[in-house]
Amino acid sequence: MSLSAFDLAYDELLARWPELTEERDVPTPYGRTRVHVYGPADGSPLVLLPGGSATGLVWYANAPALGKRYRIHAVDLLGDAGRTQRGGTPLKNADDLTAWLDALLYGLGLTRTHLCGHSYGAWLAVKYALRAPRRVDRLALVDPTQVFAGFRPGYLLRALPTLLRPSEDRARAFLAWETGDAQPDEAWQRLYALADTVPGRKLIAGGRARAAGLRMPVLTLLAEHGRAHAVDKVADKARRTLPQGEVTVLRGATHHSLPLTAPQELNDRLTDFLG
Repeated sequence: MSLSAFDLAYDELLARWPELTEERDVPTPYGRTRVHVYGPADGSPLVLLPGGSATGLVWYANAPALGKRYRIHAVDLLGDAGRTQRGGTPLKNADDLTAWLDALLYGLGLTRTHLCGHSYGAWLAVKYALRAPRRVDRLALVDPTQVFAGFRPGYLLRALPTLLRPSEDRARAFLAWETGDAQPDEAWQRLYALADTVPGRKLIAGGRARAAGLRMPVLTLLAEHGRAHAVDKVADKARRTLPQGEVTVLRGATHHSLPLTAPQELNDRLTDFLG
């Protein structure tokens, strides 16, 4: 059986991960979940959730640095493109997503973990941290969407063609508009664009995640030039919502160029925060 263009792009990006990365397929009631595992076996666990279409592979630029101290578990999200397979219990809503993530952590043997998500993955991370606060030591949110503010209307208008008639070309055009001069890695851009062509994708939109209920330490990292939302307003809302939290703006970054843009700054902030 020949590999699809998406599978070829996936394997190309997988080759960017450190040599000792372990590929695990973890059974859950919702299907088998692909997790890229790297770092010392006795390191503090750190679960990484990507944005939509990005797959867990998007953290490849962060893995070498973060994997020196932490045991990284980068996840292909349920319902999205990647090598997580749906099966068993149907995926219907945000409660199913958090139940899946709970089952995944049990399958990985993680009773507690640091949790970090980008964009849609940050929204899911907040949802989960509200559901199971005793299982999350520290929470890091990388340019979170639908947490402190909604999307800009102009961003949604630009994204609409990729939602109504998904294609590689439309996804490429949208990515080029949002990332501008940031120019993320070409292999990852190809994977992201081809994700739109994968049949059967089902991203769950479950409304705003209410961060005010969070009780663990929270770090919010925002993209200076992101177009998904008004960065200054999100930063202000994050500071007011979580007075004990930390907020940092990552210079030169856009929403979709993270976490690839300036990985050293992102890695340094994460490492300082997680301890």
